[in-house]
Order: sequence, then C-alpha cells, then structure tokens
Amino acid sequence: MPRRGPAVTAPPGRTMPKKLLLLPPLSVSSAFRAPRACPAARPAMNAARTGYRVFSANSTAACTELAKRITERLGAELGKSVVYQETNGETRVEIKESVRGQDIFIIQTIPRDVNTAVMELLIMAYALKTACARNIIGVIPYFPYSKQSKMRKRGSIVCKLLASMLAKAGLTHIITMDLHQKEIQGFFSFPVDNLRASPFLLQYIQEEIPNYRNAVIVAKSPDAAKRAQSYAERLRLGLAVIHGEAQCAELDMDDGRHSPPMVKNATVHPGLELPLMMAKEKPPITVVGDVGGRIAIIVDDIIDDVESFVAAAEILKERGAYKIYVMATHGILSAEAPRLIEESSIDEVVVTNTVPHEVQKLQCPKIKTVDISLILSEAIRRIHNGESMAYLFRNITVDD
Repeated sequence: MPRRGPAVTAPPGRTMPKKLLLLPPLSVSSAFRAPRACPAARPAMNAARTGYRVFSANSTAACTELAKRITERLGAELGKSVVYQETNGETRVEIKESVRGQDIFIIQTIPRDVNTAVMELLIMAYALKTACARNIIGVIPYFPYSKQSKMRKRGSIVCKLLASMLAKAGLTHIITMDLHQKEIQGFFSFPVDNLRASPFLLQYIQEEIPNYRNAVIVAKSPDAAKRAQSYAERLRLGLAVIHGEAQCAELDMDDGRHSPPMVKNATVHPGLELPLMMAKEKPPITVVGDVGGRIAIIVDDIIDDVESFVAAAEILKERGAYKIYVMATHGILSAEAPRLIEESSIDEVVVTNTVPHEVQKLQCPKIKTVDISLILSEAIRRIHNGESMAYLFRNITVDD
C-alpha cells in the first residue's frame, strides 16, 4: 500500500481557502462578436495551452499585418519563424520553435510579387511537415491564380496545378475567401472552407453610405449578375446590369477555340463539313435597370485592372447616377489602378484587407478598407476545436 502524507488541516478557528479556478484567456466568442476592449490587453496563449500555433509565411512587413490582427483577436502569439530571400533570389524558411503534434495555421497574404509568396507558402508548409506538425492549415484569403481556372486555347489550368503543389508540400486544409469560381474547390484533395466577405461589405453599405436606400446594386457584366442579385436581395434594393461591354467576355474562349474558325479554305475530309457559324458581335452597351437619380453600387469579387470599372462608372454617370461606389472582396489594384480611380467618376472603392494595399491607399484617398480578420480568426478557432463552420455563413455580427 502506498504511504499517504499527513492530512492538511486548518488551524483552529480558521477555514481552508477555496481552490481558485483559473480561466483561459478570452478568444473570439462562439457568438461571433468582436470584443470592444483592446485585444492587446489580453494575455497571450502559448502553444501548450491552445494546442495550435499561427505562423506568417510572408517575408515583408506589410503582408504580416493581417496575421497580427488575427493573432490579437485569438489572444495568441505569432509563431517564431524567419522567412527571407537569399542574394541569389532563393527563398529560405527557418522555424524557430517546436511544432511537433500541433495544429499549425499559416497565414499567407498575396502581395504583388505573387510567385515569391507562393514559394514562401510551399517551403514553410514543407518545413512544418518535416518538423512533424499534426495538421497544417493554410489561411489564404486571396487564392492566387484563381483567374486561371479554365482552359483557354493551348494554355493550362494553373489553379489546379497550384492546388496539387500545396497538397504535396503538406497542407491538409485551406481557409480562403470568395474564390473567383466556386468550382475551384474541386481541384483540391483536402477540405477547403470558402468564406464570404459579403456580410462586412453589406454592413459598410448600411452604415457608411448615406441614404443607401436610394441605391441600386449594379453588375458591370452579365457574368456578375448573380453576385449583384445576392446583394440586392439582402439589402432589398433594385438591380441593374450593364450589357454589351467593349472588353472580351470571360466565357468567349472557354473551349479553347475561335468561333467561327479562322481558316476558311482548309482541306476538309468528306463528311466532316461543319455548318457555317455566324461571327459573334457585341450588342450596343445598354443598362438593364433604372439608375437615374440613384446611388450606383457596383459589386464584384476582384478589382485588379480597373479599366472595366471606370468604363462602367462613365456609363452609369451618363444614365443619371449621381454617386458611384465600387465594392469588391480582393483589392489587388495593379499597375495604374490608383491613378485611374482618382481621375474617374468613381466616388469610392471599398475593398477588404485580404490583399495588402496601403501603398495604393496613399496614392488614392478614394480607396477604403474593411477589416475581415474577425471571420478568419473565428474560422481558425472553430477548425481547431472541431466546431461547425456553417455558423459563419448564417449568423455573422460585426461590432467593431
């Protein structure tokens, strides 16, 4: 029989103090409401208590801003790692702490140098896999190469190639936001959670656009009509669609062939003659819906080359819209986008911080940013705890 130590008793006339219950630090609550108190005031959780770590695979300070916001909301510390490019241009990643048996979340925002960011993500995932991490989850708010998800001419589906590379590097799960095509989820051999930024943009419309009830939601092309319809139904506003834009539509060459065939006098085997096809011709530009005397809100998922948005704004202005907003999830804003926006009829461009764009904001005061770190931090918490993600698509409340 093992010997027991002497029982601890209280002195006469005194009672033993009750045992203190230590509560874990606060995190994003299951009610999905952001705390109004300063997140930095909360004690940081270590890996032993949480069972997961959050790393940033970006080598530039501007790209780590979103990762810092997410870790502050979680009450966690950013994992210790070093990511840099050597003098010959090669990417090197060094993990500075143990990750064995833990769930690891890699937050990777995509700057203008897309290929460097992709290599940083691949190398860090492989380093964590080598270090025996249990699960490696990539948090990639804007998934790169998502526009190259269809076959055109003799090209390739680059998005599927990238999905295969991420799986080979060791990723076991991905959290992303507003994929360019929902079908991209089928390219992956592991789960993909495709979150939505629309609740945050809808709230911006309701709180920051004066007299938004006099607005109409606009799709700048028929392809964007479904997204615009979703916004219009949620806000109970009218819908307008611009038809007949001058630029080449995205679906013109999905099958990789010209219509009609360019070669007319080629030798054709008997019995294989095809009927003569009429050449495609763009109809005159029209706006289906009334925008006269209204606020026009153009919605889309990506705003990169802004020429089409600027052209749409000019058309809406001619049709009588007195104020024009552009709302998009991913503000890539490449090349001369800030200058073109500043000189256009667009009054405001609202994007989320899935892509860093602080330099563009300095060049163009019309660009505004909506923070989506709340939903990403809640997704991380739910995945680690094995909770349902369906809540994030139904009950989203943003307090800050």
